[in-house]
Parts: sequence; C-alpha cells; structure tokens
Amino acid sequence: MPPTASGAIVATSLVTAKGSAPWRGAELGAPMVIEDAGIAWSDGVITFVGPAEELRGTDPEVFQGCTIAPGFVDCHTHLPFAGWRADEFELRLAGRSYRDLHGEGGIYRSAQLFAEATDDEVMAFCRPLVAEMADHGTTAMELKTGYGLSVEGELRQARLARRLADEAPQATTVTLLACHAVPEAMEREDWVRMACTELIPAAAAEGLADAVDLYVEDIAFTLDDLRAVAEAAAAAGLPVRCHADQLGPSGAAEEAVKLGARSADHLNNVSNEGVRALGEGGTVGVLLPASTAFMRAVPPPVRTLVETGAAIALATDFNPGTSPVLSMPEAVATGCSLYGLTPLEALTAST
Repeated sequence: MPPTASGAIVATSLVTAKGSAPWRGAELGAPMVIEDAGIAWSDGVITFVGPAEELRGTDPEVFQGCTIAPGFVDCHTHLPFAGWRADEFELRLAGRSYRDLHGEGGIYRSAQLFAEATDDEVMAFCRPLVAEMADHGTTAMELKTGYGLSVEGELRQARLARRLADEAPQATTVTLLACHAVPEAMEREDWVRMACTELIPAAAAEGLADAVDLYVEDIAFTLDDLRAVAEAAAAAGLPVRCHADQLGPSGAAEEAVKLGARSADHLNNVSNEGVRALGEGGTVGVLLPASTAFMRAVPPPVRTLVETGAAIALATDFNPGTSPVLSMPEAVATGCSLYGLTPLEALTAST
C-alpha cells in the first residue's frame, strides 16, 4: 500500500468494472472480482485496489462477509421538485393511463406545485431526499429541470438544482430538460423555438446546465423538435439527451444515435432499428425499471439490447409521480426481476 494512505479496508470480496468506457455485451456481466480484497485511500482519493495481502503499512478495518463495490450512479432523476403525486398511482391501478392523466396531472401538476413553492421550500423538501439517496449508496447523480414550463421557470429550477448540487455529498450534474411538456396556452412549435433561442442560450451563459434533454412522445415533442434542440444545445456547447420510446415507438432512439446524443432514456417501445443503432453507436441506453413497474408498462427488450452490444445504464427515474423511488439498490433489484439482467450486469450498469 502506498505510504501516504490515510485509511484502508478489507472485505471478503470486491466487484468493479475497469476503465471509463461503457461495458457492452458479454463484458457487462463480467466485472473484475477480487476475493479477500483490500482498498486504500488518501485524502478522499483511492490509491490501491487489490488483494488484501498486498496492503501494508496500516491496520485496515475488516468487513468479513461483505463485498466492496463502487458507489451507485443515478444518471436519471427529476430532482428538484416540490410535493408528490402518489394519488395518481391509485388512479392508474383503477385503469387510468398516463396519457389520460397528462392534462390534469402528471408533469403539469408537478409544475404547479413547483411554481407555488418558494425557493426555500423546494430546498427544504429536497435536502432530505438527497441525503437518503446517499444513505442508499448513490455517490453520483443527475438533477433535471422540466417542471418550470417557462423560460424563467426552467432557469429558476436549474438554479435550485445547482444549489442542491453544491450542497449534496454526491458528485452531481444538472440537465436542462428544456422540452418536457408544452406550456399551457402555447403552441408546441412556439415553445420549441423559445427553448432554442432563449432558454438554452441563457442556461448555458449562466453555467446552469451540463446537458440538454427533450421528451419525444406523441403527447409531447417530435423528432424534428429533437433535432432543433440538439442543434441549439450544440451551439451552446452542451450535449443532448432524450426521453425515447417510453409510451410508444417514436424512432427517438435511432435519431438520438444519429445526433450523437449522450443518452436515450426509457426505451420501453424501442424499435428493432433503434436497438441496432444503440448497439452500433455511442449513445447510452438508460433503463428505468422502477418507472416501468409503477406504470405497469411493457418492459424494454433488455436482453436484446445487451446481446446487440448496446451500452446500457440503470437509474431510478426518481420523480414525484411515476417513479417515487430514490433507492438505486431497488432499481438494481427491479432491473434483475423485471428486465432480466443478471446481478453482475445490473451492478455494472448502475455503477
């Protein structure tokens, strides 16, 4: 062990992927496993990973019967928000669909709750949630706007996300979900134009966003809108992401790959062409099994995605209505039981 190490632990085993590139195909289920493993660190930086017998120069803390694994990366959440929509779950159980609730509830209801809350109230609501996420092992996460539904509202949410990120113990990024729903009393085309010419440039100029997102769906935005937002994001020096093929097939996954998007998320109804594109391209397919379970939706073709060589990630989709789940271990377990991932595949995809 390096002499500068300030601490060390040993455990029965250690499991981790290696390198920074996404693991694909068979690699996904074959992370590095070290039995009788040790890990050492100095000033918060890991300086040694390997067999425990190679740890020297310190008295490590021993965790017998435990496994060391990387912290979870929750790459798709909808924090910050204010208030819950738990009653919509019961309505869906009674036969209402997400489309049915889209106008009277869903995103619009969360936007109303967010608008009615003060900045301090939003922060007070979100702080314990972020702390609980850390308790469940989340060491890196994404925050997202999308409940502002106006230029100033989205910028306000982005500023609050930055405040939350500055306070959080996790490594955190902020995504500007510029096109989540069409603001009331506006035409879709007008909002997309405003998002591209006003919102995205303003967020970039203020340093409020690390990426830009858009919801492609028949009740939301189109592939043409995705192209326009991707162009505006690129002009602002930001990568693009998209909510793709959640409620129905839209062609969003394959378009995301063409545009060089950072990710295409949900993928419940991704087409065969979309699967092939993800397998060949650099866009990550983000899988959100908790959302699928809560919405009782059709699962994505996960085994086909893995076998095709798509880069995949698992996340919670933590939001106040369709996935009130902040626990990455729960997302991992649901990814195994509902999506058919092996535990090692799910661990790799979530870390």
